[in-house]
Parts: sequence; structure tokens; C-alpha cells
Amino acid sequence: MNASIRGIEYHLPEQAVSNRDLAAEFPEWTIGKIQGKTGILERHVAAPNETAADLAAQAARKLFDSGACSTNEIDFLLLCTQTPDHFLPTTACLLQHRLGIPTHAGALDFNLGCSGFVYGLGLAQGLIETEQATCILLLTAETYTKLIHPRDRSVRTLFGDAAAATLITATPAPERRRSSYTWGTDGSGGPNLIVPAGGMRRRSSAETAQAVEDDTGNWRSPDNLYMDGAEIFNFTLSAIPECVNRVLARGRKQLDDIDLFVFHQANQYMLDHLRKKLGIPAAKFYVHLENCGNTISSTIPIALKHALGAKRLEAGQTVMLVGFGVGYSWAATILEWPLLGLSETRGAKEKVPELTATSSERS
Repeated sequence: MNASIRGIEYHLPEQAVSNRDLAAEFPEWTIGKIQGKTGILERHVAAPNETAADLAAQAARKLFDSGACSTNEIDFLLLCTQTPDHFLPTTACLLQHRLGIPTHAGALDFNLGCSGFVYGLGLAQGLIETEQATCILLLTAETYTKLIHPRDRSVRTLFGDAAAATLITATPAPERRRSSYTWGTDGSGGPNLIVPAGGMRRRSSAETAQAVEDDTGNWRSPDNLYMDGAEIFNFTLSAIPECVNRVLARGRKQLDDIDLFVFHQANQYMLDHLRKKLGIPAAKFYVHLENCGNTISSTIPIALKHALGAKRLEAGQTVMLVGFGVGYSWAATILEWPLLGLSETRGAKEKVPELTATSSERS
């Protein structure tokens, strides 16, 4: 059995914050400046009582409503989130009950962020190819905006809340497809994208809730998200080209063999630099972040969903997915859409099942 992506849906919270809204709060940042640097027009913000689990449940229900599968067919639930409902119990377990997924299904959370979707695909593929599961619900969900200080424009312009639901199923095939993944980890970069307080290392307190202004006029406390943008940019331009070359070598592919590149949608400025440094033609490099911003682990599935709807992604194409960010953590894979992995058969591409856009993008 091989693994294939059989459906993708996503959900955005109702409230949206536009560049006009941000420019009104930060007069030194014009609407044009924000869009020019980020490529983002608006980002969505979860309501005060709305959690990542709530967003994930909405995305999952869209997937079930699309007819891709029923809840009774799911035999494993994977949830990637860095904003769980609780330290414990596991949010994936709560979603199993909430969605009506059978109790014989496995469920787990994994905390990874911007590389999480590719990691999730690797986990799902391993579960299917070792015959531990046949129908996997991969959920990615974040509410980073709850971690951001309202006067920290350095991250408020970038991040939005969202969730995506991806269905990965076992597909009968005459041969095992060759996995093509590459991974990367550098924990020395952890302090450059971090919420310093709130965990067991440094518990939240009245002291950690006190915000201070930094040298660039941004406010935050140890309870808030901190990002060193320059260091993240340097890490990305250093690590990701090597990551791309490694996954090409593992997949026995050249850059020209890839039909579509979908990278983590960090921001337009970073994506432009990466694309040019790698020599990827603009026509093969898909970007979608204007109306949702950087949604962390959901950026790649949201972009894939839109690429399908725009007919930029079709069955049989060779696709490279690359995630990178907090950790530092990065990952890349090459697949023959919608089948995970690559066929050992050389020459003509085999016929693969169709996957099309199915339902509305937002509730």
C-alpha cells in the first residue's frame, strides 16, 4: 500500500485585520509598506474564546462534508499545533471525541510549527506503509495571534490564525513508492523565535506579564511571541537551498523535473529571495498568503488547496514541498501528486487518482 493525499480543506476565523487597520494603529507603517514587505493584505484572528482545536474541528468538518471520507473511516488523527488547548490532555484526543472519530483510532499532538505539515506527511506515510493505519486525518492549527503583544508590529503584520485538514489514505499499488524526504534541526536557533515564559522552564507570573519597549519601538513581555527577523531570514537563506539540493538528490531529480514548488508561506520578501537564490522560475513557484498571512503549519496545505482550485496543481505532477522555521526545524519532500513518494518506474508517469478542490474556503 502507498499513501496518497485524498482531500484538503481549511478554515479561517471570521475576524480579519487588514493593512488599513494596522496602518491606523502604527502611522509610521503605510498600507503600501506593509504589503510590499510581507505580500499580505489581511490576516485572520481567532476570537478570544476560540482555540486552535476549534479551528481544527471546523476544517475537519469541511473535509467530511466534502465527501472525501466519513468520520468512521479515520483510524489515526495527527494534530500539529504549538497552541494546544491544555498542557494535558492531548488536544488530538479531545478532537477525536469531538469529531466522533472511532475510539479504536490513534491520536497524537506534535509541536513543530512551520515545518509541521511536511513532518505530518512523513508520519502519515510511515503509518500507512507499515500497515498501522489506512485513513489518516492530519490537522494543522495555530492561534499565534494570542501570543502576540498588540503593540508589536514586527509580528502582527505577519501572522494569522488558521487550521487545515488533510486526508491521507492507503492506495493499492503494484510497487512501493520511494520516499523522498529530508529533515533538518538546529536547536541553537531556538531563542530567535520563542515565547520565553509559560512552560515549565519559566512559569508565567505577574513579572513575566510586564511588557517593555525594545530599541525598534516594539512592545512585548516574556509571555509574548518574540522573533528576531534578521536571524530567521539568515537561517532560511543558509539552510533551505541546501535542504532543496538534498531532497532533489534523494529523489534522483533535477530542479527542472519539478512541476510546482510550494514552500512555507513565511512572507513575500523571504520567498522572493529564496526563489531567486535557488533559480526557480516564477511560473513554478506558488505563493498564496495575501488573504491569510503566515498561518504557520497550515501555510502549505492552504496553498495546495488554492493551487488545485487555480488549476496550477494537477494529478501526475511532481511537486516539492518545503517547510522551515521555529526550532530551528526544516523539512522537504518530493511527491507525485497526490501520491506521497516517487515511483520507481522511469520514463512515462503512471496514472494517479484525481484530487480536486471541493468546497468553500471559509465558513
